[in-house]
Amino acid sequence: MEKQSTLTMDEKEFFMLEAIKEAKKAQEKMEVPIGAVVVLNKQIIGRGHNLRETTQDATAHAEMLAIQEACKNLGSFRLEDTQLFVTLEPCPMCSGAILLSRIEEVYFGAYDPKGGTAGSLLNLLEDQRFNHWCYLESKIRQEECGQLLSNFFKKIRENKKNAKKMKENHKKD
Repeated sequence: MEKQSTLTMDEKEFFMLEAIKEAKKAQEKMEVPIGAVVVLNKQIIGRGHNLRETTQDATAHAEMLAIQEACKNLGSFRLEDTQLFVTLEPCPMCSGAILLSRIEEVYFGAYDPKGGTAGSLLNLLEDQRFNHWCYLESKIRQEECGQLLSNFFKKIRENKKNAKKMKENHKKD
């Protein structure tokens, strides 16, 4: 049985822009800029952005936090008939949480070739051997999502390079 999207392209763009806003919140905190929103009946019921560095919690991924908020708002772990929008392809942990919370549709922006489990390394979300699987769509505002990450890591590398130069200059003095 094949699943289908319940949203228009305009709705997909709108909700991914909301996830991008969350990613920018993470970036302001010097976190990896990943953002997510959970949607039910075209309303956002959960938001999250990466907080791993801030909380020193390996599970503080954008998707996990958005799912937790959505569950709290609904008073249930079952997020049936919901959609998740996330700027980066989910990792194994987040894919597991998506399946266990019964999210119906997942939309992401950029692929994660080193850790993604929604098509890059494997595809957990559409694996019909599980008791629940999702409709999956990628490349929603892919360039913008990818550029956020590229710019962030470029800045990190530049900062490290500058710090190294400063350290070398102090040694000369």
